[in-house]
Amino acid sequence: MTVYIGVDFHARKQMLSYLTTEDGEIQQIELLHEEDDVRGFYEQLRSQGRMIVGFESSGYAAWFEEMLEELDCEIWVGHAAQIRKCARRRQKNDRRDADLILELMLRGDFPRIYRYSRANREVLQQLRYRQRLVKMRTMTINSLRFMAASRGLTLRGKLQSQRGQDRVLALALPTPLDQQRNELCRLLMELEQKIETVEEVLSQTAAADEKVKRLRTHPGIGLLTGLGLVHTLASIERFANGRKVTAYAGFDPVEDSTGERRRMGSISKQGSRLLRSLLVEAGQVAARHDDELGQVYRRLLVRRGHATAKVAVARRLLVRAFIM
Repeated sequence: MTVYIGVDFHARKQMLSYLTTEDGEIQQIELLHEEDDVRGFYEQLRSQGRMIVGFESSGYAAWFEEMLEELDCEIWVGHAAQIRKCARRRQKNDRRDADLILELMLRGDFPRIYRYSRANREVLQQLRYRQRLVKMRTMTINSLRFMAASRGLTLRGKLQSQRGQDRVLALALPTPLDQQRNELCRLLMELEQKIETVEEVLSQTAAADEKVKRLRTHPGIGLLTGLGLVHTLASIERFANGRKVTAYAGFDPVEDSTGERRRMGSISKQGSRLLRSLLVEAGQVAARHDDELGQVYRRLLVRRGHATAKVAVARRLLVRAFIM
């Protein structure tokens, strides 16, 4: 027996429409995440046989997916916009949405999207966490630089060294600024330690991955970019060619054409922002060490400017990584 469950998922609750292949009767129930025993309910249904759970993609559903994986359920994650297009009426509420998801699952028209494995999700979470720490470190450094410059001390890039921090600590400042300076210096040291810890974990993960090792042989692709490529693209067989990969990462140009007029605009930015950021940074290094990419960068720099040249090099670097 198979249990089909269509879930309209929200941060605080979920509405379910479900049936079993034994009786085919559709039932509905609303579960509150903080009050109801959500795990117990799904465990009871799972004991009846195979269970397939479908719901729209959501940033709040990470714990829900992990729970379903532990219960050995089959998970279908759907494209939210495509699911809404299948609705026959304009009326929209939680019950109708759950019924629609269940109906699409039973008809075989459910617009499923690719689900990352647990290993992929864990690595990507570590990469995003490191990126947030780096942003916090940059804000802290800029605050200390401004504080030092306002007292006649210009440090530029020396603040991350112990000598630079000692010079900042030696400044004579009024009482409020003195306390802020000391707290910012302590925060900078803590952030450095946290970033080193995350990078050590990522290094251990990369050391056991042959794909990351292969990608790192290309100029410009280092630890972070290699991990970002492998775990964002994940199953590379799902891409037919390089154009599909660039579109997935958001490097494809937006087209606005009609009749005889054809216009190609800026990139779509539809994919992973983290992967694009890593590739743009890696592309600048690759352009200095790879002759072909360097020629592309210099040619576009004259015609279109620095920003467009960086994006073009990053796009070509992505295609090379896909081929590798």
